[in-house]
Amino acid sequence: METIHKIGRRKTAVARIYLSDGKGEVKVNGKEAKDYFTTAQLVYKVNQPFLLTGTEGSYNVNVNVFGGGITGQAEAIRLAISRALCHIDIEHRGALKPEGLLTRDPRMVERKKFGQKKARKKFQFSKR
Repeated sequence: METIHKIGRRKTAVARIYLSDGKGEVKVNGKEAKDYFTTAQLVYKVNQPFLLTGTEGSYNVNVNVFGGGITGQAEAIRLAISRALCHIDIEHRGALKPEGLLTRDPRMVERKKFGQKKARKKFQFSKR
């Protein structure tokens, strides 16, 4: 099998993954996923597409990710891996689509408006 290249995004995080046959190693920016992500929940998010499709331990993943925070990066990686697994076998789509792993989350940070403290918060109002 040749290496499959896919991209996943979440907020301002962009993840480029390279999926190939292997023993289930996941490297994120040159480190193991367990070392890169601080909590077990984020490592689970990265491995979730493999767990749902029953392909854990059969592919090596090399990830380049930048931008955003670690949660956005983990979810960007999850989207990219899900897209790659659907590229390999269209049958995986039936397991990933109901869980929402093939949907790009469009929510972004709302911009700050002038004359206000933040995006929605106003400066304190003084009547007198």
